[in-house]
Amino acid sequence: MSRPRGSARRAALTATLLAGALTAVTACSSPGSDAPQPAADDASTAAGSGGSTDGPPSCGEEPVTLSGYFETGFPLAKELTDEFSAQFPNVSFDIREDQFAVLTQNAPRVLADDPPDLMRLPQVSELAGDGLLLDLDPYAEAFGWDQWPASQLEQMRVDDVGRRGDGPLYAMGLNFSMTGVFYNKELAAQAGMTEPPATLAELDGYLQAAKDAGLTPVAQFNGGATGGLAFPLQALMASYGDPAAINDWIYQQPDATIDTPENLEAAEHLQRWIDAGYFAEDINSMDYATMMSRFIGGESVFIFDGDWESGNLDQQMPGNVGFFLMPPLEEGGTVGAMSAPLTFGISARAANPDCAAFFLDWVATDEEARTIAVETGGSHPMGPADAFMPEVDPDTVTAQTLAAGAEIGEQDGAMDFIANATGSIYAKSWTPNLQKMVAGEQDAAGLLESVQADYAAEIGG
Repeated sequence: MSRPRGSARRAALTATLLAGALTAVTACSSPGSDAPQPAADDASTAAGSGGSTDGPPSCGEEPVTLSGYFETGFPLAKELTDEFSAQFPNVSFDIREDQFAVLTQNAPRVLADDPPDLMRLPQVSELAGDGLLLDLDPYAEAFGWDQWPASQLEQMRVDDVGRRGDGPLYAMGLNFSMTGVFYNKELAAQAGMTEPPATLAELDGYLQAAKDAGLTPVAQFNGGATGGLAFPLQALMASYGDPAAINDWIYQQPDATIDTPENLEAAEHLQRWIDAGYFAEDINSMDYATMMSRFIGGESVFIFDGDWESGNLDQQMPGNVGFFLMPPLEEGGTVGAMSAPLTFGISARAANPDCAAFFLDWVATDEEARTIAVETGGSHPMGPADAFMPEVDPDTVTAQTLAAGAEIGEQDGAMDFIANATGSIYAKSWTPNLQKMVAGEQDAAGLLESVQADYAAEIGG
């Protein structure tokens, strides 16, 4: 579908965006030792960058081809690169795409052997520690990123012992993403749900009512190396406990553990949902694309997913999709959610680091780019606090996800993804243990014990 540009696109949108600051949390890394770094006052230090020696880095006017290694199945990055090339015709993109699990496995080899200019980053402690990622602080100074709200970048900063929140900047986000619960309004009404649940007990009741009505309550991906049950599990953890404690574990703070009484209650709650038959029977063989196909096709009342699907769902199911955050135990209680920048980095050996950094700055500051981030990504863009925001129809699910993001920001309930705690914890521990729970081969206590043991072995704790 073609996309109107400029004022024509914005005129087509019908109401004011519910803007709100999100507390940024993202996967970051321990610092690299020998990675070459750009100088903030030297705008063109790398061959082929095309920059000018006057002002901040740019792509210049000579032909430049930016290489990228991106995640497949999500249109945001492609739409942004297309718009960038439309505005800067001398810049083209050579993009390779893989599923996130494959990208995670390939990242060290790709960054070492065939380094792209821009890369969608998985958990990257090892990548930066091996000197494979570029320190972006000189670009932050050159472009003024260090003048943005500090919370947007602090979780992408890593100190000299590998702890997040301070130190050099190793990544940038295309926007802030957030997970929650999408629901099919027509099917939910059949289960007696006409508005989002205010408590976990209410959600439990709607799940049971959906099952009693002969509906599939939840079609959730959980196959392969990416266990989608981690989404509802982490949301339940925020309902039972403090999101800050989850972040401490993800950021490898001293003595942090995932095996806590609160998290055990959350895992037991998820296990009750599994035992009650609320998830599709083939959940352990269901991939992400199948989950989305079934939900769009009306074969599932709920899915636990991210706001990156908001624009897609507004097109595929206009007016029939709602969104809510996992409800608290008690009405009016605080809420939390996995909320993180869609993280991209620049290879330490990138051929065109200045142009790549210019692209990342453009994504956060250009009006067209910010409109794409909202309209396609369904998420709040990065950038200055007073940056342009497009209008959004208040009747769309995109408006609902943006409002939920503002609520998370106000309550300081943002968490990074539990899959990002170490480089292999997702594929080698969370996913197989969640799959075993579905198969009846693992219980809630064993899940947390196993994941904590794998975590400690990996970080040397």
